[in-house]
Amino acid sequence: PVTREDGREGYYDACMVKLIVLYGQPEDPGAFDAHYFSTHADLVAKMPGIRRFEIARCNSMDASASPYYMQAELWFDDAGALQACFATPEGQAAAADVANFATGGATMLMGDVIAS
Repeated sequence: PVTREDGREGYYDACMVKLIVLYGQPEDPGAFDAHYFSTHADLVAKMPGIRRFEIARCNSMDASASPYYMQAELWFDDAGALQACFATPEGQAAAADVANFATGGATMLMGDVIAS
């Protein structure tokens, strides 16, 4: 590991951050998908400062049901860029839209990328 300018340790000096959104199992998966891919993803694509946007369907490692339906990751240069993004009208519109389709809830986490 190296010590970065901000005093934190990581495997490289340039630290990106990502917003990780874990969507719970929706009441109607078809309606969730329809809204997400026809509306929400377009709102996210308009948000400034996003360096990478990934969406994944969630499955458990065994035969049990996953508590999560989908995961989205939005990568930013740093925490300041993430915060600045959500202060814009585009960021606020995407955040407000979550209530329109995430009937199973949404858990949002911010992660410091320490290795990639």
